[in-house]
Amino acid sequence: MTGGELLVAAVVDAVVGDPHWLPHPVRVMGRCITWVDHGIRKICRSASSLRLAGICLAVALPTVTFVLATALIEEAERLAGWLGSALSIILASMTLAARDLWDHAHAVDGPLQAGNLSAARRAVGMIVGRDTAGLSPSEVARATVETIAESVADGVVAPLVYLAIGGAPLALAYKAINTLDSMIGHRDTRYVDFGWASARLDDLVNWIPARLAAMALVLGAGLITRQLEPVRRGWRLFSRDGGKHPSPNSGRPEAAMAGVLGVRLGGINFYDGVPQERPILGAEGRLVEPGDIVSAAKLMAMTTVLVVLLAVGIRWLV
Repeated sequence: MTGGELLVAAVVDAVVGDPHWLPHPVRVMGRCITWVDHGIRKICRSASSLRLAGICLAVALPTVTFVLATALIEEAERLAGWLGSALSIILASMTLAARDLWDHAHAVDGPLQAGNLSAARRAVGMIVGRDTAGLSPSEVARATVETIAESVADGVVAPLVYLAIGGAPLALAYKAINTLDSMIGHRDTRYVDFGWASARLDDLVNWIPARLAAMALVLGAGLITRQLEPVRRGWRLFSRDGGKHPSPNSGRPEAAMAGVLGVRLGGINFYDGVPQERPILGAEGRLVEPGDIVSAAKLMAMTTVLVVLLAVGIRWLV
């Protein structure tokens, strides 16, 4: 993939996003994972057999995805050079989620600003796993800001990193790993063994992108505000609080986001009625306010621009 193709792919994502009528590779991956998950239960009964099956799935799905994407692009190039380039751009754009993040953020912000709390709760429920029925306006805003911060890393920065390294096939392989983690990389009784390898692999492939996302958020805040204080706060919390999160990666961009906005993230979330306490990131900050959603979305957009430029520069240099 050339730098120009990568740039066009980012523009396509920014303009078009993820049309629901268009078949999406991640949805195909999700169906495959569900099929394997249901089928493997009939064969594997013990914890060790489930863990072995999970390892095989964690290796097989990204590998098959990479091989199929490479073969499709090469076959398209054999038919016509422009066709291979077009397919590469389309597939690459499907690995990016910046436009979807922007749209989801505004889908929550609109009703929240209008005072329609029930609609805002429904909208945020589309992008978070926690219970949303009883959230206050501040908690709705916190859930949205936390999701934007985390998704900057795995929905924007990480795909761009892998597009720069290995084009659309490698970025799609990354999306396979990320989809595996989101679907089976849990620590509950059903997936603690079967999803173990997927969760560990996702931690590995997101290690650099999460930290790059945090640094880009801090730099983006400086460019947007043209002030040094948000940069200082963002860097301080990234360094101080980024490692407090249970995930080795999610806390990095969340802590940076908390710092640049001057807010407090984390706290008690409810999942199926069960409270789970997450470490506080930016304890000295204020409570998240509805207006912070748009600020977080703007930071996400600036971060996207910065990392796109970095990725394009890498492709033009290599």
